[in-house]
Amino acid sequence: MSRARPTGPEDRSEGPATYDLDLDLDLDLDLDLDLDLDAQEGEDGADLGDDLEFDAAPVDSHRGAFGDYGGETGALIERTFRERIIIVGVTLGGGDPELTDSDLDELAQLVDTAGADVVGRIVQRRSAPDPATYLGKGKAAELKELSEALDCDTVVFDDDLSPAQQRNLESLLGRTALDRTAVILDIFAQNASSVEGKAQVELAQLRYLQPRLRGKGKGLSQQAGGMSAGGGARVGSRGPGETQLETDRRRITRRIHKLEADLRAISLHRDTQYKARSRSRAAQVAIVGYTNAGKSTLLNTLSGAGVLVEDRLFATLDATTRRLQLPGGEAVLLTDTVGFVRKLPHQLVESFRSTLRVAAEADLLVHVVDGSGPDPQSHIDAVREVLAEIGAGDVEELICFNKADRSDEVARLVGRNPGSVGISAVTGAGVEELLLTVGDRLRAATRVVDLLIPFERGDVLAEVHREGEVLAESVGEGGMVLTARLDEAASAKLAGWVMA
Repeated sequence: MSRARPTGPEDRSEGPATYDLDLDLDLDLDLDLDLDLDAQEGEDGADLGDDLEFDAAPVDSHRGAFGDYGGETGALIERTFRERIIIVGVTLGGGDPELTDSDLDELAQLVDTAGADVVGRIVQRRSAPDPATYLGKGKAAELKELSEALDCDTVVFDDDLSPAQQRNLESLLGRTALDRTAVILDIFAQNASSVEGKAQVELAQLRYLQPRLRGKGKGLSQQAGGMSAGGGARVGSRGPGETQLETDRRRITRRIHKLEADLRAISLHRDTQYKARSRSRAAQVAIVGYTNAGKSTLLNTLSGAGVLVEDRLFATLDATTRRLQLPGGEAVLLTDTVGFVRKLPHQLVESFRSTLRVAAEADLLVHVVDGSGPDPQSHIDAVREVLAEIGAGDVEELICFNKADRSDEVARLVGRNPGSVGISAVTGAGVEELLLTVGDRLRAATRVVDLLIPFERGDVLAEVHREGEVLAESVGEGGMVLTARLDEAASAKLAGWVMA
């Protein structure tokens, strides 16, 4: 049976598809056959690095990019054309429907960043998710009707789907079903550039994919599939020993172990770097915040780092460190970190733990918040939740409301949050006040002491200048008298020279 098809790929990005219904029946059948063969050839999972094999798409499959309804690549989101996507949100229990709408708005941004178009959305209220399809039976049927009416390629849920729910939905809808985690992983895969970043993203993807494998195992028999009356295996029932699915799973497990070993080696290298930075006694300041809050722009403004800046989610993933001189003369190491987001996938937090540790090891966190956004407090809460998960919840925090050039709300937010500052990382407004505040916060963690250094101990005198900030210096009886600001470690090291 012939099926109407879009007249060209350009129709997919510029509006609703138009269809040419005058195709000859034989020609249409030939096109169907060619497309299905291509789909089968592209389902080998080669991007995983181990020649994994997945189910070939059925003859009547819908175009798409993932699972049984896959297209030509192994990506989670197909980017050879702009996919048409319906997003789905569920308000559970006593949840706030407005928060669900806000989450769906953010999910639409994520989908756009991944390279697809949102053509519709569905929202439902339930006391608990349906074990089979997450949505209720009636709402799932409504979703199917809407998917067919809009001719969408993929349905994306704002909450995590279990492997069983995902399979059931794809079987019911006849098209790809994904969740927010898959979309975020896909964006990270597009933007990772360093060796470490690529390994971290691949590890997170494999951990997500492992329980969702669909091998060709259902086409192969299991070992000893039946028993005879005497207790032995029936003749003809002895299979090849294991299914292709089990082989694929074992290959992924090996790849995960390899990536984990590589990241442990990188972590050891980071330990060496951290020790070198600790010996320099320079304070470490980490810029943290919600994705697209302006962290990289701020780093560029302060240090001229030249980090990629784009007005989209997760534009930069790799940490960048630059040395910065504060107005008081102190030198600090300023590090830009990966952005956070609500419902950040646990796989990513685990995989990026070695990168995120810079926040846990920092002396001060500059928490950049988009002051022009609709709900800055929810972004602050989401970032603090991730910081607590990585062990940085107790690090001192300086709230910095950004984008004062876009909204007057920044000034009101600063007024409601004592100790915070308001800036525009683009224009530089308020940046000087930010640096002064950073210096004050760092100095507050030190103590001022008076030391008497004998004239013959020039090495100790040099160490005081190296370890802390010398506020005053004079010649005293028996040596040099210094008034210096020292941190806890330097104070303990120089305790023998402190004047009573």
